[in-house]
Amino acid sequence: MTEEPAPGAQHYVPPSASSVEQLREAATGCRGCQLYQDATQVVFGDGPPLARVVMVGEQPGDIEDRRGAPFVGPAGKLLDRAIVDAGLERAGAYVTNAVKHFKFKSAGPGKRRIHQTPDRVEIVACRPWLVAEFALLKPEVVVALGATAAKALLGPSFRVTKSRGVLLPWPDSAPDPADFPTASGQILATIHPSAVLRADDREIAYQGLVADLRVVAGALAG
Repeated sequence: MTEEPAPGAQHYVPPSASSVEQLREAATGCRGCQLYQDATQVVFGDGPPLARVVMVGEQPGDIEDRRGAPFVGPAGKLLDRAIVDAGLERAGAYVTNAVKHFKFKSAGPGKRRIHQTPDRVEIVACRPWLVAEFALLKPEVVVALGATAAKALLGPSFRVTKSRGVLLPWPDSAPDPADFPTASGQILATIHPSAVLRADDREIAYQGLVADLRVVAGALAG
């Protein structure tokens, strides 16, 4: 018998949620795609309810999956430093991911959990949670961290390498643009902090990330 496709997160998002906390609680029961089966727990977004900037990554990593909080591993610590070095307030930023469960494969003698990139089906299935977060937060600027987040927000043809560090109005080509309301309709794509950790020259990569985030700081100060 053919297995029924996952219904998508829209069946689990409470339509009358008035806070991120309500969304976070509801997300613990999400079965919108198959990733929940192997993940330890859902990892929802975190930050102030009046955040002016929302930073969207790909998915939680191994540490985030175990701790249940976004951007608390090495990449998250690097992002914290980059935010401050760019002139932004870390406490004023809301961080989340396009996909809320950790996708991985187990390998090696100790069955180390190796990150796997979410596919398009999983990204689309999880999108309603991101839509709900945006609807409540109404950020002034959205930062897409890495290719997966950028494609989730701006469509599969978007290339971070061609448009990184540029503050863009929300384009008509974005998937369901009306579903991602922002106060000023601005979005900026940059590299994911994990890419800095993998770079041959981490300092150059880090300074590039900081330079991109300074564009956001300038927009918020203007």
